Amino acid sequence: MFVRDNLPPALLQPDLLLGMPHLRFPARLNCAWELLDGAGSLDRSKRLAVLSPHGVRWTYGQLTAEVSRIVHVLTEDLDLVPGNRVLLRGANTPMLAAIWLAVVRAGGVVVAAPMSLRGQALAHVIDKARVTHVLCESALRSELAATGRAPRTMYFLDDEADTGTGTTLEQAMVTKPDWSLPVDTTATDPCLIAFTSGTTGTPRATIHSHRDVMAACNSFPLHVLRATGDDRFIGSASLTSTYGLGGLLLFPLHVGATTVLLDDPTPRQLARSISKFKATVCFGAPDIYRAVCAERTTYDMSSLRECVSTGEPLPTETRRRWKRRTGSGLIDGLSSTEMFHIFVAMRGEEAWTRPGAMGRPVPGYLTAIVDESGRPLPHGEVGALAVKGPTGCRYLDDDERQQDYVRNGWNFTGDACWTDEYGFLYYHSRTGGPLSGSGLPRDSHAG
Repeated sequence: MFVRDNLPPALLQPDLLLGMPHLRFPARLNCAWELLDGAGSLDRSKRLAVLSPHGVRWTYGQLTAEVSRIVHVLTEDLDLVPGNRVLLRGANTPMLAAIWLAVVRAGGVVVAAPMSLRGQALAHVIDKARVTHVLCESALRSELAATGRAPRTMYFLDDEADTGTGTTLEQAMVTKPDWSLPVDTTATDPCLIAFTSGTTGTPRATIHSHRDVMAACNSFPLHVLRATGDDRFIGSASLTSTYGLGGLLLFPLHVGATTVLLDDPTPRQLARSISKFKATVCFGAPDIYRAVCAERTTYDMSSLRECVSTGEPLPTETRRRWKRRTGSGLIDGLSSTEMFHIFVAMRGEEAWTRPGAMGRPVPGYLTAIVDESGRPLPHGEVGALAVKGPTGCRYLDDDERQQDYVRNGWNFTGDACWTDEYGFLYYHSRTGGPLSGSGLPRDSHAG
């Protein structure tokens, strides 16, 4: 299997902390099946799973049926076999969500790249992951053609004016059965290659397994967001990012909640949809929250219970304006593609008593601030941020970058921080690269 064969060597892989009961998973695990049909999914087939402004109202039963039809198209029409890499390109739509679940259910590996990547950057993604199949929204046909690459491709969301050749995904699904069995994957089998944005150089390919997905579902949303099946998730983050994937698909499905997917999440569309669908949880970045607050049209967003922000530091003024506008607080999170999702978080009520703090480690994660030699520093001293938890960095076929990011089992995020005596982290600057020291032992439990 290409992806497994190109994992980092064992000595360069991060230590995973899986001792907590909710982070222990069986050896055989298919996360797409677990999210839709697992033990925690009983008796919810009639509950709403996915909504969109264009009238889609899929229950869990309907979503499962759509996923199964796509599985049959993948395996019967496109000859997909376990381990194949499938690039997904499209806006946040119910169909894209169903495709993600179908690829993983069929044992494939989703290749997720930011929608901002085009041209040679997108070609790099296809080459690096050795993409075998592409499922692409019809509107992005020319963008894909511009890469000069020709993996096996099927388009979806074709409109009536589309005169492209070949059968679309929707057409192929019509005659397929609405049931399917998942491929019997192991918990450690790769299911996702997620690429970084490339803002600091060539996009990096990070590998995540079925276990990683479920570990993320049992970390931030359980302990910090405190999500339940009564929540309605919404947001501006893209499903092609690990942040958006978790917040707008994996986390809501895991708890049996509803997700509202917006294909054009402008500030006005987001505010209007929060009001229309009575959303309770929102995932975005500081800029979208600032923009919504600046909107002149006033929408009722009082249904919001919790909102999450990551991607850049969250200014206190943005937090204050959002609270005045919606009545909801903002959870500030530190996340990375390498770590899959948020591993340090600051809840809204804590932020007012700890101005400037980034937060504390999400339960299940450990952090340490270390010097140039990798030795832990006392409270108040600035050093490099090192992290361990149930997820960690594994670059695809890139040992040089891997040994920069992972040292003695710890993930070095490239952030320089300090902590106070209560364990709250404060951001100082970027380190310019992870430290080269190895003072932290592999069994260290600095927090």
